[in-house]
This record gives sequence, structure tokens and C-alpha cells, in this order.
Amino acid sequence: MKIAIGSDHAGFEYKEVLKKWLDAHIYESKDFGTYDAESSDYADFAHPVSEAVESGEFALGVLVCGSANGVAITANKHKGIRAAICWNEELARLARNHNDANIVCLPARFISLDLAEKILENFLHAAFEGGRHAVRVGKISC
Repeated sequence: MKIAIGSDHAGFEYKEVLKKWLDAHIYESKDFGTYDAESSDYADFAHPVSEAVESGEFALGVLVCGSANGVAITANKHKGIRAAICWNEELARLARNHNDANIVCLPARFISLDLAEKILENFLHAAFEGGRHAVRVGKISC
């Protein structure tokens, strides 16, 4: 499975750790930046990750910033993107199971690195349940 990943400066450290986690668990990933901890704008990385998932080139995406709000708001501007802010494992599973989320947004300033890895693992291993949830997800697009 191909995973697009990106962050701003606040999420840089977490992104670097999560890239290693993805590699260790045999996922193919592409880093869309930022490439250092210098101040940067989250939209500059959220848009390319979202475009990569939107196009179908990548199955899922991971975005990290301080609160996860900026990257989630930016990502959700893209057609077909359902970006979910997740700060625990259950939210990650539910985002995929019930909302067919295709990008997980992690708030680096509010969760530990260990928890970020667990959230990512739960997000990647969960699947959309369809059924009544498909009807609801179908109503999201304007």
C-alpha cells in the first residue's frame, strides 16, 4: 500500500519517526515535506499529500501539524478527501470504519510519538464498513 505523508515544522519530528515506522512495516511511502524543522506553512504540504491521495496514486495519507486542524481543514478542501483528526486509537479506527477517511491528521503538540504510531497503525489496519455508513459518507460531498 502506498502512503503519502507530510507535515509542517511542528510535525516534522513526528513525520520522520512515522516514515521509519511505515518502512519497518513494509509500506511504500513518499515524503511531501517539510524537510526540516524551520518554520513552514502547513498548506504547502497538505495540498500535495491530498492531491496524491485524490488522484489515486496513493491509497492513504498522513498529515502532521501542531494541532492537526490546519492540515485537516486544508486537506478537506480537496474533492474526495476525507481527512480526520485523530488523537487516540479508537478515533483512528472509527474514522476508517464509519467515515471512510483517507487521510489521518495527527496533532503533534497533543499526543506522544508512541501514541502517534499506534494511531497510524489502527488507521492503516481498519477498513470502511460500508452499509449504513456508505449512505452517510455519500452525503458529504457538496
